[in-house]
This record gives sequence, C-alpha cells and structure tokens, in this order.
Amino acid sequence: MASAGLFVSRNLRNIARLPGNCRALQTSSIVKDSSPTHTGQKFDENDSRNARFMVNPRQTNPRWSINLIKEVPPKAVNTRIVACDGGPGALGHPRVYINLDQPGTHDCIYCGLRYYKEDSH
Repeated sequence: MASAGLFVSRNLRNIARLPGNCRALQTSSIVKDSSPTHTGQKFDENDSRNARFMVNPRQTNPRWSINLIKEVPPKAVNTRIVACDGGPGALGHPRVYINLDQPGTHDCIYCGLRYYKEDSH
C-alpha cells in the first residue's frame, strides 16, 4: 500500500515540472464579463457556470440574431401566399407557407423574415 502512495507522489512531482513553453490551465470563478448570454441568462456571481479557463476569457456575442433579422426590411410580394425556406440547401429550414390575406407584415416562424402583400401595405 505504501508503494502505491510513493508511485502517486512521484508522478505528481513529474507533472508539476512543465516545459518552459507550456502553460498550466487554471480555472477561475471570477466573472470578468457579466453580460447576459444570447438567451438572456445572467448567472449569480458564485454560480459554477461562470468558471472559465484563464487562457480563454468568456466570449459573448452582443449581436443577437433576433436583432439582426429586424434590420432586414420586409419583402414585398404580389401573391396571397408566399413560401419561405430560409435559403438554399442546408442553410435553410423546412418550407413554410405564409398567408398574406390580412394587412400588415407576416413573419416566418423559423427565420423571422417578414413579408407583406404589395397592394395592402
């Protein structure tokens, strides 16, 4: 049993000797960036989800997709029903058909693009 302890302590000493070009990764529970996530979550200061590696700080994208899609102007169409598939191939989403009989703009439920019937706007 004592030999197992000696083996472990020798290996721990070898791990502690890192080459000069290596850095030891350390985690920290200190939050440097307290901005909310893309889903609006903001964690308590002592929450374990705030732990980050010191070599790579927390990265939060302030340009949320819901705000970016609002910058795209609504598309005018001449038909009563428009099909939205979000784009070509794998970039898109399942095709949905949007009824434009009611006046105003109508949103795609997947990508948020807005459409309106040209004569009713």
